[in-house]
Amino acid sequence: MARRLGIASLLLVLTCAPAAALAQVSDADRATARSLAVEGQEALDRKDFSAAFDRFGRADAIIHAPTLLLGVARAQVGLGRWIAAQESYNRILREGAPEGSPEPFFQAIDAAHKELDALAPRIPQVLITVRGTVRGSSAADVTIDGEPVPRAALGVKRPVDPGEHTIRATGAGLAPAEVKVTLAEGASETVVLELKPLAPPPATPIAPAPDRAGPVAAGSGRTVLGIAALGLGGVGLATGAVSGVLALNQHADLSERCPGGQCDPSLQGDVDRYHVMGTVSTLGFAIGAAAVGAGVLLLVTAPSSPQRSGLTVTPVIGLGCAGAKGRF
Repeated sequence: MARRLGIASLLLVLTCAPAAALAQVSDADRATARSLAVEGQEALDRKDFSAAFDRFGRADAIIHAPTLLLGVARAQVGLGRWIAAQESYNRILREGAPEGSPEPFFQAIDAAHKELDALAPRIPQVLITVRGTVRGSSAADVTIDGEPVPRAALGVKRPVDPGEHTIRATGAGLAPAEVKVTLAEGASETVVLELKPLAPPPATPIAPAPDRAGPVAAGSGRTVLGIAALGLGGVGLATGAVSGVLALNQHADLSERCPGGQCDPSLQGDVDRYHVMGTVSTLGFAIGAAAVGAGVLLLVTAPSSPQRSGLTVTPVIGLGCAGAKGRF
C-alpha cells in the first residue's frame, strides 16, 4: 500500500507541478519523466539502488522537483555514497518549494530534513596528518582514493563515505606514503602519513684500472726497449763502419805522403784526424755491438702478450746496420 501511495504521489506531482516548472517541458518529456520516476520508486522498493539512482536522476534532469531529488538522495544512501546524499538533501532544503506547489513537494522537504538529521551522525570522519615534509604539511599533496584533498583540509576532520579508502601523500624529493583505512559507520579515525627523503641513487661502480705492472705491460716494455737497443746498435755499427772507412782512407793517404813512417810536421793535423777517426770507429763498433746484443736479449726474453699474440718480432743484424722486423 505504501509503495502504491508513493508512486501515486509521484504521478500526481508530475501532472500537477507548477506552471513555471513545466513551462519548457513537452508532453512527451512529462510522460518520460513520469515513467522514469515510477521505475525509480520500484527500484528503491526492491533495493536496487543503482537503478533507482539512474532513473530518479534522469527524471529530475527533465523536470526538477524535490520529490525526484529526494529519490536520488535515498538511492545515494543505499549505495553508500553518503557525502553525495548529504549534499542532495541540503539542496532540497536550500531550494525549498515555491508557493502554490503540490503538497508532496513540502512533504519531500520535510522528509529531506529528517533524513539528513538522521544521516549526519552516521557519516565517518578522518583526520589526516602529514609528517616529515621540509615545510610542514602544506608541502605535501594528499589524495583520498585518487581525489585531491585541499591542503587547508589537512589536520582537521573530514567526512568520508563508509568503507575502505586509500590515502596517499606525495612531495618533491620525498618518497610517497600510503595508508589504507576502513571506516565504519560513525567512526572517527586519525591517519598519519610519514614522508621520508628519497634514497640517493646507488653509486655506479668504477672498474679498477688495469695493472700496468703486470705481465702484459712488462712484456710490451721489454719489447720496446729491445727494439730501441737494436736501433741504437745499428747507429753505433754504422758510425763505426763509416769512421773506419774514413780512417783507412786517411791511413793510405798518409802512407804515401810519409815515406818510412816519417811525416812532415805540417801533416800533423792529418795524422790527428786519422787517430780520431780510428777511435770513433772503434767506439762505434763497440757500442753498436753491445746495444745489438742487449736488444736481441730483450726481444728473446720478452713474455708474450695475449693481446699481441699475433705479433712476431725478429731481430735483423747486418753490416753497418741493426734492427727488427715484425709480422702480424
